Amino acid sequence: MNADLLSERLKDRGYRLTNQRRAVFDAVAHLEHGTHEEILRQAQIADSTLNLSTVYRNLEVLEEIGLVRHAHLGHGSPTYHLADHHAHLHLVCSKCKEVLEVSVDAADGLVAALHADHGFAVDIDHFAIQGLCKKCQN
Repeated sequence: MNADLLSERLKDRGYRLTNQRRAVFDAVAHLEHGTHEEILRQAQIADSTLNLSTVYRNLEVLEEIGLVRHAHLGHGSPTYHLADHHAHLHLVCSKCKEVLEVSVDAADGLVAALHADHGFAVDIDHFAIQGLCKKCQN
């Protein structure tokens, strides 16, 4: 995603593009999936003055304007990724912690059943399935 779109979205919502905001956004893009702490470490490469509270605040703004989304992959901190990143499910290995992305189509049956049986509409972007990857099953 280019700086113009980031700047435009921020401006439309009454925010400005700061160096700190850009560093946080770029860190999310670079990591693809990152926790607050991982994003901080990556963003500090561009701006060593960044701290964790700045990362939290900027992620909140970036999510509010629709450029970043988060997912809960387990009991720890949520991970953040770009909102224009294709919709996907997260398969999280309980042993080695590897995260695999799979198409949301893989859950079509479950999503349809939950809606039909319970009237529940699943937010598939926040969906993570815990289990064991191929490596850890052996």
